[in-house]
Amino acid sequence: MKKGLKILLIIIGIIGMIGLFFAGSYNDLVRMDEAVSQAWAQVENVYQRRLDLIPNLVETVKGYAAHEKDTFTAVTEARSRAAGSISPNVVNDPEKFKQFTDSQAALSSALSRLLVVVERYPELKANENFLSLQAELEGTENRISVERGRFNAQAQMFNTRLRQFPTNVIGGMFGFRSKEYFKSDAAASQAPKVKF
Repeated sequence: MKKGLKILLIIIGIIGMIGLFFAGSYNDLVRMDEAVSQAWAQVENVYQRRLDLIPNLVETVKGYAAHEKDTFTAVTEARSRAAGSISPNVVNDPEKFKQFTDSQAALSSALSRLLVVVERYPELKANENFLSLQAELEGTENRISVERGRFNAQAQMFNTRLRQFPTNVIGGMFGFRSKEYFKSDAAASQAPKVKF
């Protein structure tokens, strides 16, 4: 074989190996990006479940506490804002992600106020429909916590892979961006005060 042909084959082999490496790294990023998207879809799913339960809960409470109009309005408005903030693009945009988490925190706060209203009505607390809705909402809150944790785990794996060399070069070439994380609410750092 001629020397020139050997050199050409070696160069083609090296280029092929580099190409396979780039393709493998790109495919890893795509796979991990899809895993983050799937985890986000599940987060949206459980938040949507909560949004779907709220009108039923509000209507049940309204029957007992019709004069608590401000509380019902606050819950309805917070639910509307929270529903409007759900979007698959949230995980790639820090500003939208903050808006999403803020709207969900506002909804949680409004629901807490609603449950305080419920405490004033012993007959409501014994109502079978209310108890069922409350159990569903509590279960949904637990699911939200679990899915947020799973999302953060997927986002962490993706972000770690994206920042590693040489994947960071490949990711930058193809427009991959770090994913946002759910963080605890600032109020969560304060222990609740119990008074008797």
